[in-house]
Amino acid sequence: MRASHSLRRLLFAALLPASLCAARDPRKAAHLFQTSDRCMACHNGLATSSGEDISIGFDWRATIMANSSRDPYWQSGVRREITDHPESRAAIEDECSICHMPMARYESKQLGREGQIFAHLPFDSTKPGDRLAEDGVSCSLCHQIGKSNFGKRESFIGGFILDGPNADGQRVEYGPFEIDKGHTRVMRTSTGGFRPTEAKHIRQSELCATCHTLYTKALGPGGKVIGELPEQAPYQEWLHSDYREKQSCQSCHMPVVKEDVRITNVLGEPRQGMSRHVFVGGNFFILGILNRYRNELSVGAEPQELTAAVERTAAFLQSQTARVAIDHAEVRDGRLLADISVENLGGHKLPTAYPSRRVWLHFVVRDRNHRPVFESGALTPQGSIAGNANDADPGQYEPHYTEITASDQVQIYESIMADQAGSLTTALLSAVRYVKDNRLLPHGFEKGDASPDIAVVGGASSDENFSGAGDRVRYSVALGASQGPYIIEAELYFQPISYRWAANLRKYDTAETRRFNGYYDSMSSTSAIVLARAAVAR
Repeated sequence: MRASHSLRRLLFAALLPASLCAARDPRKAAHLFQTSDRCMACHNGLATSSGEDISIGFDWRATIMANSSRDPYWQSGVRREITDHPESRAAIEDECSICHMPMARYESKQLGREGQIFAHLPFDSTKPGDRLAEDGVSCSLCHQIGKSNFGKRESFIGGFILDGPNADGQRVEYGPFEIDKGHTRVMRTSTGGFRPTEAKHIRQSELCATCHTLYTKALGPGGKVIGELPEQAPYQEWLHSDYREKQSCQSCHMPVVKEDVRITNVLGEPRQGMSRHVFVGGNFFILGILNRYRNELSVGAEPQELTAAVERTAAFLQSQTARVAIDHAEVRDGRLLADISVENLGGHKLPTAYPSRRVWLHFVVRDRNHRPVFESGALTPQGSIAGNANDADPGQYEPHYTEITASDQVQIYESIMADQAGSLTTALLSAVRYVKDNRLLPHGFEKGDASPDIAVVGGASSDENFSGAGDRVRYSVALGASQGPYIIEAELYFQPISYRWAANLRKYDTAETRRFNGYYDSMSSTSAIVLARAAVAR
């Protein structure tokens, strides 16, 4: 027999930890946020009918979202910017804490103070501000964001708006499901006054766009703003593609469980359409660093959880991001001619977001004895690309190619930044424009009418074979005295943190940059993965 609503409420409350039941009166809630441990009490211990663990808290804590403030590359990047612009330290920390320590920063702004970063490091769990900073992009941040400014410029760069408390002092936490009064009362008690509220906007791409659309302001002498760069704009890329009518950010990065499951572990009822809180993306490399150096970085996720997150991210990238094909290959007049096509299967550019990311073609021709006759784009153990001008010289870069005839030419899909003087840079607060952006376009993306923020820049803009359908490049290889039949192999590599972006930190003698470069050197051989491959014999 099913328990009555009243009995269910009593049972639900009885099963909650005593510390949660003793929470303060919600009408007197003094803080805007609660840390994730308050949510995990009820939203872990979840599984599918086959036994797959889909616990919201366990999945989340092994993601980049949960570890945004622990990210050693981000910390070293902020320290680099402060070293370059010491007079702007306070403003830089405030700006860079918006999306990496958002809860601590938001509460600081409510008190009239700028956000801080290094004052919270190393984290001290006895300090409320440190606990909020350590929790990264947490439950009570995303689930409190209202939709009043969705899609507008003012919502970007962390310009989200948290809907305020109601007349009873209760703060809302939005979710996709209707919650009955019993569960509402339990959540209000356990979280110190947050009221679960059904709201469809929690599944809109515009929610993600508030933090994942970033414009950075270049700084000159004295901290003067001298320019602005669209650092990352995956939402705008998505809007300019066919995917805006097909899939949201959440539908790809928070895959839905394909059966009805409980969303709470105490008297939860099966719900249709629960989204996994795995936030699969592109940064398998930092997840690996977080796992290997978990003690130094105060990582809370268990080793097996981070291992699973790395594997899940790699599987996602290798199954849903790209396709490579060898469209045509022939031997003619002592040369091998091959046309390689690359297709972006995602809803934004590939790669997208942070400009340290790159994708490139590794092309190899082998003779009848499997000896290499030609190779372009080999990955070195140090994480660099053989033949890439930018990895060899920070002042040079590879152009976009329509035809490759030499082994020191590499087709790299990337964005390259320049400062006000025209010099190449990997410093976000020095960059004012892109001199190259040939990142692979999503289907439906018309490069001719793209806004300046997401424009194709450089040789790809005039390449008729570079479009929303992908790219096609010809390889013309001199075969010399080698003998066929020949094996032709094409692979598409992806690297979240390019060699140059790590190498440029080496001149900064700070604790954060030294630490990150030590991490990078120890794991550089795992800094890239193959997204797709193809092979034929001729």
